[in-house]
Amino acid sequence: MANSLNFSKLKRFFGLILLGLLFTRSQTKQNTQWGFAGHQRINEFAVYLLPAEVQAVFIQHLPYLISQSVAPDQRRYAVEAEAARHYIDLDHYYHKGQDPFWNLPQNWQEAIDCHSEDTLQAYGIVPWHVLRMKYRLQKAFETQDLALILKYAAEIGHYIADAHVPLHTTENYNGQLTNQYGIHGLWESRLIELQAENYNYWIGKATYLPSVQKAIWAAVRASHVALDSVLQFEKKVSTELGLSEKYAYEQRGSTLTKVYSRKFCDAYHKSLNGMVERRLRAAILMVSSVWYTAWVDAGQPGLSQLKLQTDQKNDLSENDSILKTHSRWKQRSCH
Repeated sequence: MANSLNFSKLKRFFGLILLGLLFTRSQTKQNTQWGFAGHQRINEFAVYLLPAEVQAVFIQHLPYLISQSVAPDQRRYAVEAEAARHYIDLDHYYHKGQDPFWNLPQNWQEAIDCHSEDTLQAYGIVPWHVLRMKYRLQKAFETQDLALILKYAAEIGHYIADAHVPLHTTENYNGQLTNQYGIHGLWESRLIELQAENYNYWIGKATYLPSVQKAIWAAVRASHVALDSVLQFEKKVSTELGLSEKYAYEQRGSTLTKVYSRKFCDAYHKSLNGMVERRLRAAILMVSSVWYTAWVDAGQPGLSQLKLQTDQKNDLSENDSILKTHSRWKQRSCH
C-alpha cells in the first residue's frame, strides 16, 4: 500500500514538472513555432500536392513525415546552433521607412561579407538554411537514400513553415517590445487550434521552382509585410474587448488553463481577414514544391523500388508511434 501511494505521488510530481516545462517552453523564443498541430498539418497536406511518382512513396511514410515535422524544435535543447535556423530578425538590418532587404544579400557568402557570420547567426538564418536543406534533400534523392529523403523532407517542411510566420521575421517575436506578450502563441497556435478545420486545403499541385533561393526570400518578405497587421489588429481588438473578455479558462485534461478566449480569438482572426489561412496555404504549397523541385533537380530518379534497411525501419517505426493515438490522419489525395 505504501509503495502504491509513493508511486502515485511520484507520478503527480513528474506530471507537474512536465507541465512546468511545457509552459516554459511556450514562453521563449527558442521554442516558438507554428505549434505542433500547424507543422504537422503543413507536412501532411504538402504530401497531397505532390505528383504521383513522389506522392506514392511519401504517402507510405506519412505518419513519419507528420511526426518528424517538429523534430527541429525538439533538437533545440541539444544543438546550440539550431535556434537560429527558425527565424530571421529583419528589423535588425534596416531603419523605419527603409526597404528591409536593401542591405541584406540573399547569397550566403555575400551576406557574411557584409555583416559577418556571427551577426547572421545572432539574428537568424532561416532563408539560407532552407536552401542548404534543399541541397541535402536533392543529394538524398540522387543517392536514392530513402531514410535521408524522408528525414530531410520532414525537416525542411518545418523551416519553410517557420519562414511563413510574420513573427519569425522580427526581434519583437512575442510582442515583448510592444506590451503584447504572448502574441506568438496566439497567432500561430491558438488561432490554428480554433480555426484550422475551417480552412480550405484545396490548393492545387506542387510546381517546379526555378530558384528556391528567390522563392524562400519572397516568402520571408511576404511574412514581414504582414507583421504590422499582426501587431496592430491585436492591439485594436484588445482595446475593444478589454482584459475581461480577452482571456478565459479552459479544461485541458485535469488542468484548468488560462487561454485567449474564443470570443477574442474569433474577433482577432476576423480582423486579420484570412491572413493565417493564407500563410498556412502558402507554406503547404511551398513545402510540396520544394520537395518536388529537389526531386526534379536530382534527375527525377525512380522511387518505387526504394526500401528501408531493418534498422532504418525500426527508427521510423519509433517515430511513427507518436501518432498511433491520433485518429485524424487519413490517406487522401487532392489529385
